[in-house]
Amino acid sequence: MNSYLEWNPEVREALEGNKAVVALETTIISHGFAYPENLDCARTCERVIREEGAVPATIGIVRGKIKIGLSEEEIVHFAEHRDIPKCSRRDAAAVISRGDYGACTVAATMMFARMAGIRFFATGGIGGVHRGAPRSFDISADLEELARTGVAVVCAGAKAILDIPLTLEYLETAGVTVLGFQTGDFPAFYTRTSGSPVDYRVESAGEAARIVKTQVDLGIQNGILITVPIPEEDEMNPVYINDNILRALEAAETRGIRGKAATPFLLAELHRTTGGKSAAANKALVFNNARTAARIALAYQALHPGRRE
Repeated sequence: MNSYLEWNPEVREALEGNKAVVALETTIISHGFAYPENLDCARTCERVIREEGAVPATIGIVRGKIKIGLSEEEIVHFAEHRDIPKCSRRDAAAVISRGDYGACTVAATMMFARMAGIRFFATGGIGGVHRGAPRSFDISADLEELARTGVAVVCAGAKAILDIPLTLEYLETAGVTVLGFQTGDFPAFYTRTSGSPVDYRVESAGEAARIVKTQVDLGIQNGILITVPIPEEDEMNPVYINDNILRALEAAETRGIRGKAATPFLLAELHRTTGGKSAAANKALVFNNARTAARIALAYQALHPGRRE
């Protein structure tokens, strides 16, 4: 398996030295924001993780290799080439065997992070159960990955375009613990609350790290979801953003946009109808999640110095 992994020297050295490492995805670069906003976002995520004392590892597939920590040149390539296909678990073998590029989704990033021995991953929001899923069966592979892969995912909840109560029902069935970082309410991405409770509230990075460590010590193999509300000053008005989401969903339905194409279309439509306000909120929460993930990763490493994953 290691023959498929290609390491950034900084990340390899950090893991070998038992330093805190936080994984980052590449779908958010190639499909999340327009250029050059996407490049700025990728660079800022890495910067805030370093500022906290951890090491970032942006993960993508480059010419058939799983890159654990992209170089600056590779990050620029993902930012400039927005036609790089999204790669989830189902796509990994085909993309790698063909020697292609792949922008890793939450699911693929979790899978590759675990292969590399990285325990923490920061993203914006996870995928989940789409609105209308009882009819369409449109459920993100992110949820299945959380059910099977032992990585702690730090996010601002599920993307607000989704059915959050059904997403939480799915996570409960899958045995995935949902933590609220200084909140008892599941965040709704652009807004701090969804009206649905988390399983457990934690008040500090240390408390979250102890739960992750205990799950690892118990040999429980699935992931943990650590949800962090968008900073209060960056929160969008709930009525305003939900009205725009409903219009975006109607547009997607009218155009027959489904599956992989749905989320990028909906996010782009929200950017258009909100005049860029949704993208500004998105960036704010991503940076906040990266910072929080770094702090939790540092607290986790402090619990067992000298031990490698």
